[in-house]
Amino acid sequence: MTESATRDYSETLNLPKTDFPMRAGLPKNEPKILERWKEENLFKQLREQAAGKPKFILHDGPPYANGNIHIGHALNKVLKDIINRSMQMQGYNAHYVPGWDCHGLPIEWKIEEQYRKKGKNKDAVPVNEFRRECRDFAGKWIDVQKEEFKRLGIEGDWSNPYLTMNYDSEAIIAKELMKFASSGQLYRGSKPVMWSIVEKTALAEAEVEYEDHESHAIWVKFPVLTGDEALVGKNVVIWTTTPWTIPANRAISFSNTIGYGLYKVTQAADDNWIKVGEEIILAHALAESVFKSARVDAFEKVADVDPSKIEYCAHPFRGAAEANGYYDFFVPMLSGEHVTEDAGTGFVHTAPGHGAEDFQMFLDNREAFKKAGTEQVPLTVQEDGAYYPHVPLFEGKYILDRKGKDGSTNKAVIEKLNEVGSLIARARIKHSYPHSWRSKAPLIFRNTPQWFVYMDKELSQEAQKDTLRGRALKAISETRFVPASGQNRINNMIESRPDWVLSRQRAWGVPISIFVNKESGEVLIDDAVNDRIVEAFTNEGADAWFEDGATQRFLGEAYKAEDFEKVDDILDVWFDSGTTHAFCLETREELSPKRKGIGGDDYVLYLEGTDQHRGWFHSSLLESCGTRGHAPYDAVVTHGFTMDEHGRKMSKSLGNTVAPQDIIKQYGADILRLWVGSVDYLDDQRIGPEIIKTNVDAYRKLRNTLRFMLGALGHYKGEEIALEDMPELEQLMLHRLSELDEVVRAAYSSFDFRKIFSTLFNFMTVELSAFYFDVRKDALYCDPQSSVKRKASLYVIDQLFRHLVTWLAPILPFSSEECWTYRNGKDSQSVHLEQFAVIPENWKNNELAQKWEKIRSVRRVITGALEIERREKRIGSSLEAHPTVYITNQDLLGALEGLDLAEIAITSQIAISTEASPNGAFTLDEIEGVGVIPALAEGQKCARSWKILPEVGSDPEYPDITLRDAAAMRELESAAK
Repeated sequence: MTESATRDYSETLNLPKTDFPMRAGLPKNEPKILERWKEENLFKQLREQAAGKPKFILHDGPPYANGNIHIGHALNKVLKDIINRSMQMQGYNAHYVPGWDCHGLPIEWKIEEQYRKKGKNKDAVPVNEFRRECRDFAGKWIDVQKEEFKRLGIEGDWSNPYLTMNYDSEAIIAKELMKFASSGQLYRGSKPVMWSIVEKTALAEAEVEYEDHESHAIWVKFPVLTGDEALVGKNVVIWTTTPWTIPANRAISFSNTIGYGLYKVTQAADDNWIKVGEEIILAHALAESVFKSARVDAFEKVADVDPSKIEYCAHPFRGAAEANGYYDFFVPMLSGEHVTEDAGTGFVHTAPGHGAEDFQMFLDNREAFKKAGTEQVPLTVQEDGAYYPHVPLFEGKYILDRKGKDGSTNKAVIEKLNEVGSLIARARIKHSYPHSWRSKAPLIFRNTPQWFVYMDKELSQEAQKDTLRGRALKAISETRFVPASGQNRINNMIESRPDWVLSRQRAWGVPISIFVNKESGEVLIDDAVNDRIVEAFTNEGADAWFEDGATQRFLGEAYKAEDFEKVDDILDVWFDSGTTHAFCLETREELSPKRKGIGGDDYVLYLEGTDQHRGWFHSSLLESCGTRGHAPYDAVVTHGFTMDEHGRKMSKSLGNTVAPQDIIKQYGADILRLWVGSVDYLDDQRIGPEIIKTNVDAYRKLRNTLRFMLGALGHYKGEEIALEDMPELEQLMLHRLSELDEVVRAAYSSFDFRKIFSTLFNFMTVELSAFYFDVRKDALYCDPQSSVKRKASLYVIDQLFRHLVTWLAPILPFSSEECWTYRNGKDSQSVHLEQFAVIPENWKNNELAQKWEKIRSVRRVITGALEIERREKRIGSSLEAHPTVYITNQDLLGALEGLDLAEIAITSQIAISTEASPNGAFTLDEIEGVGVIPALAEGQKCARSWKILPEVGSDPEYPDITLRDAAAMRELESAAK
């Protein structure tokens, strides 16, 4: 054997050459990348690069500054970052300003908790001292959350965020309120609102959640006083799950579409509350269930009844001792569309001060109520949940205690009803009931003076039906919603919502900064007064409203302080966040949109959780429509909630919460971002240890593919090959890039990141790693330096790398930056300053793609046959095989013409026969006309490329390698001389 036959050829191969690590080490490397971005001021570079380009403005829905971020925050902010980065790389100026919601009850509640622990009384502390503590609390958590968001890789103007508690923000919030007042949309009214007894404030619908709650249920008799003489002295029976509202009853509602009757008890136990012989009026459909609840053994229908023939009933406490005639009014019978026969008795106890439908009945039947002795909706319950002193029998009794538990009122009312003989049954029922999402305590409807914005008041004389509701509905129809179902959801909410309640009875927030004339009750509209308020808030913050002498200071010399009431109610925080477009977008030149619409124009997007249809999307829509006549956004994207991996809601009590900080610490932020980019965020999504492990595995496969490309490109000299000179396989890969470019751009524009991830992941792991790279490894490693095939492959890999890394950069910003730096050098500019490269038109070749679909189908049959050979240990690698491929399908046979099928199938040799497949040939049902008979390759094994060919040994200088490898060796040796 010659000396060359024993030499080690491994040094002569063009094996992948890179120090890009296989193990990512993301938890340690990501902070280094963040530091680099900070040192280079990447955000500033992005702004300079995008100057003059159309604006893409993803306006940040402000998170609340009262704790560490949770997995929902992470999902939300990463989605926003993916969108901003992708739009920036598609030619937009995607300037992102993060923001925070700082006012409101949760922070106030935390400070009050601290007070209670120290034995301090909030009411004894000067209001501005208390407000300063709230401000400090919010500021602390803003700093914490800011660092946590930055660690996720969120790029934005972190040095200049917007805060609702900034002085200029508070000034503009107040100014926006003044616009509602000046246009006549703001009014003070008294109506039932959702009220938290524990928190002593009204709540917006967005602050309410529905939980199971066990309530008292009672069936109560109301004696008929006047009307059909046959019914006078009989009893109408109502059913309610809020016994405490009985003292506030002022009417009974019935339905004209329900059948009613007079029923008589014929058999019941002696100790029953309702006795044998008593006659009561009920809906036919509910009579049996009522008597069952009342433990009546037998009953009979006496007659059908028309409730409209009953004029008045008596309140159950009419004439009660110690009531002093308080309940001696008449209780009218009124027809109402809200009455059903689904449950109860068919009659609805109507307390206008404690229910939305009850209040509407009062509005619709004012004259009937007035005639019955009720001119105004009664005020019965104080802000702390106790009955007012003027309510006999129950004065001072609490509906709920300070912890939200059942107080004494329900029990007292039930006992009194039993005492006066009006109770026929009672029970306990579990049902869905409104709770505060903060204190978790049950809520009540309470009639209380509040400040409202009209939904249906005409706003201009020029246009009919120009109301806030009308404007909002029109704006919804002009807005793009992703998913589309969001449009119907918010549309239905706007269609049916009552007037907007703006006031809260709290301390921390922007005050309803208006004055009311004590004599006329009118809101003072004076530009000079308003200007003084706005200027003071701009310089001193909203605390200025609560300073001594504020009333006269703002009224100035034109008015006397004693003639006006300074309103000290606090604005609903949803109004704060609803005005962010005014004090963030419109005041910053870099954010203020100059044009509307899609397709090159400035574009404003809002993205939040689906619950914000009734929250931030809702309040922003109303605020902007009320003051500007249009929505503040062009598009709205919503995401679902994050559940555990079993589909359960996360809770500390279940121990199934997943903290983003823990994922980042163990795996890195890019793993969390990969999860965000791979889930269907439009619906509820799941996360947990096993799901994270799946994403870690997917990341590893992506990273290995990128690492292979970096290794191959370690040999690339930058040579370009003309498209027509490339082998078909390279032309095919460029065609696939053109197809992927269309998919990726469209998916980023439609915010479908899951499609991007699945498309690129499948391409990189199946088409590249398991096909193209597998086929081309031989040429890349072993071909001579002059090989056009090898040069073309390196050029294509360079193009693949550039496109794939930039496409992945919005989703995996750290890993993409790391790859980009390894490829282009430490001094290269960030990958995030790159644009998605424009694909040459001539790369697209559908005819070639269709041809290679046929070629790959033949390859599938061959690899299927060889897989069995490997499994049975008849061969080790596919290079040991010399299969015969039987092809009778002329279409497939034609596609193979001129191609080296052995190279494509990664075998040393291959034979093609046009005869029918013999018995025992391997076939696939879905690929007709192709069969494979495996056999062992003949010849010697090449010591350099490991191919087995008869030609090995035919070159006297290199007797242990193939002729191709011998030519490569000669080139190498010639170059070394």
